[in-house]
Amino acid sequence: MVNVPRLVIAAPSSGSGKTTVATGLMAAFAGRGLAVSGHKVGPDYIDPGYHALATGRPGRNLDAYMCGPELIAPLFAHGARGCGLAVVEGVMGLYDGAAGQGELASTAQVAKLLRAPVVLVVDASSQSRSVAALVHGFASWDTQVRIGGVILNKVGSDRHEALLREALDESGVPVLGVLRRAAQVAVPSRHLGLVPVAERRGDAVAGVAAMRAQVVAGCDLEGLLALARSAPELGAGAWSAAEAVETCGGSLPLPAASRDRGPAPDSAASTPEGLKKRGPVVALASGAAFTFSYAEHGELLAAAGATVVPFDPLGDEALPEGTRGLVIGGGFPEVYGHELSANEPLRKAVAELAASGAPVAAECAGLLYLSRSLDGLPMCGVLDAEARMSERLTLGYRDAVALSDSVLAATGTRMRGHEFHRTVLEPGAGDAPAWGMHQPERRVEGFVQQGVHASYLHTHGASAPGAARRFVERCKG
Repeated sequence: MVNVPRLVIAAPSSGSGKTTVATGLMAAFAGRGLAVSGHKVGPDYIDPGYHALATGRPGRNLDAYMCGPELIAPLFAHGARGCGLAVVEGVMGLYDGAAGQGELASTAQVAKLLRAPVVLVVDASSQSRSVAALVHGFASWDTQVRIGGVILNKVGSDRHEALLREALDESGVPVLGVLRRAAQVAVPSRHLGLVPVAERRGDAVAGVAAMRAQVVAGCDLEGLLALARSAPELGAGAWSAAEAVETCGGSLPLPAASRDRGPAPDSAASTPEGLKKRGPVVALASGAAFTFSYAEHGELLAAAGATVVPFDPLGDEALPEGTRGLVIGGGFPEVYGHELSANEPLRKAVAELAASGAPVAAECAGLLYLSRSLDGLPMCGVLDAEARMSERLTLGYRDAVALSDSVLAATGTRMRGHEFHRTVLEPGAGDAPAWGMHQPERRVEGFVQQGVHASYLHTHGASAPGAARRFVERCKG
């Protein structure tokens, strides 16, 4: 059973100020000495980086489409273990979810699965009395969603605030915060959303501090904490990477050392210093160019018996010593194309590792890095493909089936994932496709070549722990 006080920060639409409020609350309560766990609804990789900066713990995603509704509470319990408060930042509008799938993957669904009260962040910049009708509509749309308070954002003046409060007095939903328009915190964005923390660490620290100051000045922290503590007990056990890989099946027995509960979520388990040498080295691309990775992925690899060692392709000229497998997640290689291309020793090392047949798993940015070139700049040349930036945004959940046997999946394995990129790939001939897509349209995608599995599809490891186990087994040879 889980009894962690918790809040879901939602809004009527994107752009209302959820990230500012959620991150500011995390930082404010962490500054009071509370252990705070930050979570993000949906597949977003970037916001959890700001959550981690605010709390000092890994940011966690709660995605009911990729992982299934049944894993939301266990994954939440895993991330929030030992905490005095959990703050869950929603996605888009409160009731927006996977297209054509009803409430699936919406913030409202996650709030119901977590039995958590919702705080609605409303952009009040262009309204006064109408705010009451808006809040009433959201509060009454689904009676299983408990909206416990509202935070008014972008309020222009004392008079404006008074009008808004007067209107909301009749709604029955208390005002738990007012943030002024003049005090808005600017976080830089570009073609795929906010700029990740890893690319602007110093400025990001200052930005989180500003969010904290704005929330402390404008929000009723005691009222918010009381609301969080009103959440009922959650009847779910915590997800465990060790249990997930143990029960998913596999061709080889797991080493005894991987059968324990594993390290606490906020430990240094993914670093060379914090991880006991107990299995094949799996190099995990990190740094500013490769920031898209779910915390559970590294935990699953470690639980399957791997020694997970991060490295930075922007600066490291060699793979970690003894590398037997390579994982390259998503990120922004297009922003760092010149630096990645200039690191010729590492590009050569990656190509040699792939040519040896060692397991290599690449998602999106990793796919581009393994190609011959990106916007004309030489990359690793593992794949017979040319990549370039495009004006077209490819975005959405995907249903996929493995078309080729690979280091991640047997032919016929079904997977749910997410695509999010502004690049296109012009493939050569000869490599087997990785996936057959069945939603929103039928097409083939990705590459399987010897030990290489490369695709645009982002997946969440908790939804298919067998992939991590299969990958590590192949690393053991």
